[in-house]
Amino acid sequence: MNKRFTFDFKFFDYFEGMCFIISETGKILTSNKACIKKLQVNLNKINFFEIIANSEKVLVKNAISSCLQKQKSLNLPTKFKIDDQQMFVEMFISPYKSTEDGTTIENNCFIIALDVTDKKEREEELQRFFYVAENTVNPVQITDTEGNMIYVNPAFLKVSGYTKEELIGKNPNIFGSKKQKKRFWSEMWTTIKSGKVWIGDVENKMKSGEPFYTQLLVSPILDNGQKVTGYFGIHRDISEKKTMEKQLIHTQKMESIGTLAAGIAHEVGNPLASISALVQVAERFTTDDLVKEKLELVKSQVSRISKIIRDLVDLSRPSNFELQPTDINKNLTEAVEIIKVGMKAKDIDYELNLNTDIPLLPLVADQIQQVFVNILLNATDAIWEFPKRKKKIVINSDMNERNEVIITFSDNGVGIAEENLPKIFEPFFTTKKDGRGTGLGLWVSYGIIKSFHGEIKVSSTYGQDTTFTIFFPIQN
Repeated sequence: MNKRFTFDFKFFDYFEGMCFIISETGKILTSNKACIKKLQVNLNKINFFEIIANSEKVLVKNAISSCLQKQKSLNLPTKFKIDDQQMFVEMFISPYKSTEDGTTIENNCFIIALDVTDKKEREEELQRFFYVAENTVNPVQITDTEGNMIYVNPAFLKVSGYTKEELIGKNPNIFGSKKQKKRFWSEMWTTIKSGKVWIGDVENKMKSGEPFYTQLLVSPILDNGQKVTGYFGIHRDISEKKTMEKQLIHTQKMESIGTLAAGIAHEVGNPLASISALVQVAERFTTDDLVKEKLELVKSQVSRISKIIRDLVDLSRPSNFELQPTDINKNLTEAVEIIKVGMKAKDIDYELNLNTDIPLLPLVADQIQQVFVNILLNATDAIWEFPKRKKKIVINSDMNERNEVIITFSDNGVGIAEENLPKIFEPFFTTKKDGRGTGLGLWVSYGIIKSFHGEIKVSSTYGQDTTFTIFFPIQN
């Protein structure tokens, strides 16, 4: 190196950054010890521009020329390349003047180059993570050590129904269903605070109030000292799995009840027939009005039991009806007309909104009409719980993008309590007062709809309204 710079430059040997003095043409006039340590090359034998990555050479040369022409310092991020090794650097370039034998030398630059490779790699890793997190279909959330959310990805916003502004800074319990016990979450916090990964199935609530089920993995975020600085959570949607599990349990339950129903019908049917015959004999031979009154009561109860048995038998044996092309809209209209005959229907407004483009469906018209009538009867009874309220039942038929016919029955009646919704299609379950319902209508309806590969769902707000939704596949 040129010794005239040695004394002036000695101070920079204590710098961690690489320091150079170069000419405008890139000749290295002097450098500090950090250059030799970092670059591992003989700087006496190479030009400064030889350590610049090919893609950066023109940019660096232009920056140095601009610095000298304008006599103004500037900063420039760039890359060094030695053999096959690449180094990201932040470069500070400044005009440098020196004096030799009374002559001022101006066309030189003083350069400080800071190795930021680790920082750059971390930034690139963070950018890659951000891209993956933003585009994955799995909901992702990051919280601080207190559990408050500092990041949520678009998938999380989509599934939860919340906006980013509504979630950032909030605790995840904002969408908690409260179905998991305190012990469940306590065990999670104990695990992740110790630096371990926790996995569990959770039920949360969307902003709309609907449940969504996920398998949640929570991993602690650790710094270089292995100290927990936050938590990373990723959800895997298991709603379909949960739905299938519920359907399987319900199907198994229905099969068991069907078998039981057939047995009950056989065992109870014969004694009931004998009782009915004896009542008829007694009626013929008595003239006592009180006895006749009591016998009529017995007959009405026998008839009620007989109807229950018929419903049980109908559901427990396979249908012998043949599928016929069925007009759903006509079926709905006839069902409404049947209901309107009843006394309770006189003050109710029945609103029909029917899509006339719905194709004919392969169904058993009588059975489907039985379903519609059952649902409308329940809606009518529910509305009469609020005698002073304006009574209205809305019936819609339409098609969706999944190639299904959708039929909805909405009423503004008493509604169904949340804890009763899971039981609504179970046999003998009813919220009506004793003697007003057998609890078999919706159970029978559920079985009929499933036999045609359909689905039936219910949503309700207690004290406000109830909506039953039926889906039938359109078979092309």
